[in-house]
Amino acid sequence: MPTGLHLRDARQQLFDAAERVLLRDGPNGLTSRAVTDEAGCAKGVLHRHFTDFDAFLTDLVLDRAAQLETQASALRESAGTGAVADNLTSALTTLFGPIPVAIIPLITFRDELRTRLRQARPGGGIAILAQVTSAVSAYLADERERGRIAADADIDSLTLSLVGGGHLLFADHDRDRDHDPGPPSKAAVNRLVTAVIADAVQRRPV
Repeated sequence: MPTGLHLRDARQQLFDAAERVLLRDGPNGLTSRAVTDEAGCAKGVLHRHFTDFDAFLTDLVLDRAAQLETQASALRESAGTGAVADNLTSALTTLFGPIPVAIIPLITFRDELRTRLRQARPGGGIAILAQVTSAVSAYLADERERGRIAADADIDSLTLSLVGGGHLLFADHDRDRDHDPGPPSKAAVNRLVTAVIADAVQRRPV
């Protein structure tokens, strides 16, 4: 009997299928059977490439976390140009896109996944959030060096407020697709960013 479609790049197609399941059905709906059904292949295909489902999820998260590095680099390159609040608004909107926001609760729900992520890389237990935090912190430090925010600005506290507040904004919406209002507007994100950095920007040298 048929064993499913041949996958030219099995790993990538399985990752893409997992993303679709995760976005549609949430962490509870993400099973090995759901992934292989979505990819249109036999269940054995996943286990030929990964020792078990948690190994698959670990590689999925690390792969998607690595993709954020390009976006993080773009944020750092924007230092010294445009408005600080606008740069951060654009970055948070991108870094907290649908896939990263969907992966964060997956990590939270699966203890074994967090354990394997910590083993795979330092700070990996909070992958995705760790990438966003590093990107924002590095950008703020660059802007402080350029004098665009106060020299005594507390980078760690600003980063925590921006990342925590941004995550809440993007994660706090109804998963019912018939009523889901979607991600927050750019104006809403900008209001958060402006409020968090207002003091540090106002106190910068003139």
